[in-house]
Amino acid sequence: MAAAISDYNRAIELNPRHAEAYSSRGSIHYAQGQFDAAINDFSQVIKINPRDARAWSNRGSARGDQGNLAAAIVDFDQAIKLDSRNAMAWGNRCGALYRQGAMDEAIADCDRALKLDARNAAAWNSRGLARQGKGDLDGAIADYDRAVALNPQHAAFYGNRGKAWLLKGEIERALSDLNRALRLDPKLAGAWSNRGVAWFAKRDFTRAIADFDEALRLSPHLADAYGNRGLARLMQGKLAEAEADFARCRALGGSLTHDAEQLLQEMKQRRATR
Repeated sequence: MAAAISDYNRAIELNPRHAEAYSSRGSIHYAQGQFDAAINDFSQVIKINPRDARAWSNRGSARGDQGNLAAAIVDFDQAIKLDSRNAMAWGNRCGALYRQGAMDEAIADCDRALKLDARNAAAWNSRGLARQGKGDLDGAIADYDRAVALNPQHAAFYGNRGKAWLLKGEIERALSDLNRALRLDPKLAGAWSNRGVAWFAKRDFTRAIADFDEALRLSPHLADAYGNRGLARLMQGKLAEAEADFARCRALGGSLTHDAEQLLQEMKQRRATR
């Protein structure tokens, strides 16, 4: 990658309007998670050729991964305006709309993306997420199945399907998918957290806590993981540790379920009457 970046740098020095060099360098920056640098390069492509739909779509992807969803959607809009058959742009806008909570609009965009390119695994996954967001778990799982079939090495697809199985109460199927996700990518904090929920459902509180620990090591701001770890600790009779987790959950904007609140109060009352 470093050698390729060096080559593109040299090409741009020789020709500051070398759009393809900016585009290729931007793609490398994007793959490396260097989103500011990627956005700068894709912006240069757009400045050189404002009708380059791919550059608008690529910049939208980088902005979306930065969390700037509104700006990302503006870029995807422009990419689609320039090339209405750009399946990737439709799929990417679907993903951004899902993250904004616009489930129906997301599904419509993914439908269009998949009509244009039925082998777009990311669009199947994004439509699955949107269907899951609407409570259509069977539809979501069907979409995740297609995504997995097209790209069986993509950890997040298994993680998302595992979450859907978990929501359906299919714990063994959830564990199978979440195990596969974590073998492919041990850094998926959400998969660790969801597997912790699955272990909790099997009343294996020790394994549940270990998975919540790892989720929080990778992503210390997962409010649900604190809440769920607190509940597992409560089930083990560790009241003080549970209360600390519940406090952290609330501080991060999370909330406890009614059952968790009730169990906490019951345990505190039992301790007080000893």
